[in-house]
Amino acid sequence: MRLLILGAGYSGKAIARECGPDFASAHGTTRSADTFGEIRHAGAEPLVFDGSEITPALAEALREATHLVQSISPAKEGDGFLRLVDDLASVAPNLRWIGYLSTIGVYGNRNGAWVDEDADLEPVNERSRERVAAERNWRARGAGMDIPVAVLRLSGIYGPGRNAFVNLANGTARRLIKPGQIFNRIRVEDIGRFCRFLIGRDVGGVYNVTDAEPGPPQDVIEYAARLMGVPVPPDIPFETAELSPMARSFYGESKRVSNARARALGFDFLYPDYRVSLEQMWNDQSWRSVQGQIPARPKA
Repeated sequence: MRLLILGAGYSGKAIARECGPDFASAHGTTRSADTFGEIRHAGAEPLVFDGSEITPALAEALREATHLVQSISPAKEGDGFLRLVDDLASVAPNLRWIGYLSTIGVYGNRNGAWVDEDADLEPVNERSRERVAAERNWRARGAGMDIPVAVLRLSGIYGPGRNAFVNLANGTARRLIKPGQIFNRIRVEDIGRFCRFLIGRDVGGVYNVTDAEPGPPQDVIEYAARLMGVPVPPDIPFETAELSPMARSFYGESKRVSNARARALGFDFLYPDYRVSLEQMWNDQSWRSVQGQIPARPKA
């Protein structure tokens, strides 16, 4: 088996670390050769893909790939890879499984109510509408090849190098208070573990890949601060906070997202809530960076 990850960023590298050892080869794409070292450290051979063309090296990786994960965000023009490929079967003839990394943003705002994978898709911003279109496009391509496509709808991604401890340490942590605001989160390692779980079973479908305890974002900052033994940052009313348009848009959506479908398959989340996750990172002192770590391979 041979794995190809389109977009070996934070999540893509986690997938390479978790799934790569199961494959004869693993490749991961990046827009710049500057990140080649990080991708190799994650266990994948890097390839450049800037969205403008499929290079001969990428074309060869596609011909050999049996499993493909798409982790590149779409754009107004559509999926950055599929718009270059008219016939996926011809460029990837050995493909047996596709994973597409999407977002829970496709559900839009539910004012704190619970949603699952059967909920209507009601995206409220252009980014999420592009995700809906990309999900449909990838599922259609897979159906045309008669191979399973797994759509992983991810919540707020965090883990080593990207977490509340890092923000507290560098002075950027803020406790923005917006009454009724609820978020889900997902530890990046669980994204890799769930990909491995699905690949091992040749399973497709749509899944919320998220923790089991949605909660106010300020609670996470407070819990991390108490673990670190540092002062809890003061409350900042959302109305008066200075935020980028991107950051403010995230606060325009509030919902509780269920991961029951993934758990019903028999998958156990290693980090089912932020407290378990933060305690692990603090106790192991693994919160600063993923670099240098040897990835654990607990049974999925």
